[in-house]
Amino acid sequence: MPKPELNVLITGAGAPGIRGTLYALEHNPDGVRVRTVGVDAKHDVVGRFLVERFHVVPAPESPDYIEAMLGICKSEAIDLVLPQTTREIAVLSKRSDAFAREGIPVMVASEAAIAQSNDKGHLLENFVALGLPYPRYYRAASERELVDCARKLGYPKEPVVVKPPVSNGMRGLRVLMEDAWNVERFLNEKPSGTEIALTELVSILRRGDPWPDLLVTEYLPGPEYSVDAFIGAHARVAIPRLRRAIRSGISFENEIEYRPELIDGTLRAGDHLGLKGVFGFQFKLDARGIPKVLECNPRVQGTMVASLFSGVNIIWLGVKEALGEPPTHIPEPRTPAQFYRFWGGVGVHDGESFEI
Repeated sequence: MPKPELNVLITGAGAPGIRGTLYALEHNPDGVRVRTVGVDAKHDVVGRFLVERFHVVPAPESPDYIEAMLGICKSEAIDLVLPQTTREIAVLSKRSDAFAREGIPVMVASEAAIAQSNDKGHLLENFVALGLPYPRYYRAASERELVDCARKLGYPKEPVVVKPPVSNGMRGLRVLMEDAWNVERFLNEKPSGTEIALTELVSILRRGDPWPDLLVTEYLPGPEYSVDAFIGAHARVAIPRLRRAIRSGISFENEIEYRPELIDGTLRAGDHLGLKGVFGFQFKLDARGIPKVLECNPRVQGTMVASLFSGVNIIWLGVKEALGEPPTHIPEPRTPAQFYRFWGGVGVHDGESFEI
């Protein structure tokens, strides 16, 4: 039987998905009361007003990070650590044994699975090995290679995508387009920040030393999907959702869809990569409507709470798995179902906070 109350430490209290993660924990199907303790490297983050207790911790790259986390776990009688950010999962996975010695599970995949999943180049190699659809791609480690790879993929006639193999939140992503902006677009559209001409990108990259390793990939013009997934000892599920509106890499309009090819591909790839617990993939459709992989998030995704409105609480499944408990029941996902994000906030005055 699950504990009547569970103390959960949630990292990345300033992450965009914090409110959704808290909602999923609060509305768990077992009726467990979840006491939430949030941590973040910054003090003034919105999550500090949404959790019951909050602590500032060193950056995950700091040698003091693990000891600080362990100290908070002990003082707050934490039952489970739930990481939310890409920067933390590799560190926490590598040192999960330190938490295990204190009887505190960390909801994180293995170090090897995280390394393979976070590197987009390795991820594409895994999809090649599995025979699953993937965008045409090349690696470029010099200016000459970047130019040659872009030409091979049809630039300047066709758009081409350039990105670092390891990054998150659209950092380093650029879509190569010759003459991408005209006067009409300049006057009527907000700049996306991703479109750039090859000559302009080369000019920027020349300022750095050494030249960065880059992935140069086929541009996929179709709609984008996220798949919220769980693989555990007793169950496995994958729930695709169409990302109808995306701003700065965050989903604002989502629709749950039943797409067998995305479900099968996600679970096959998750098995191949050795992923356990919660994770997600992102796909985009090519010109023929074939979904091809973009990236993997081996952690709680920012809009993973959307799965709850299909009837399946993916985040809670991850909690149960980390605690070594089988899921009570996994219903068949409902489709269609929608999830809309909106701009809210927290007002603070005289030590009191007000959520709107």
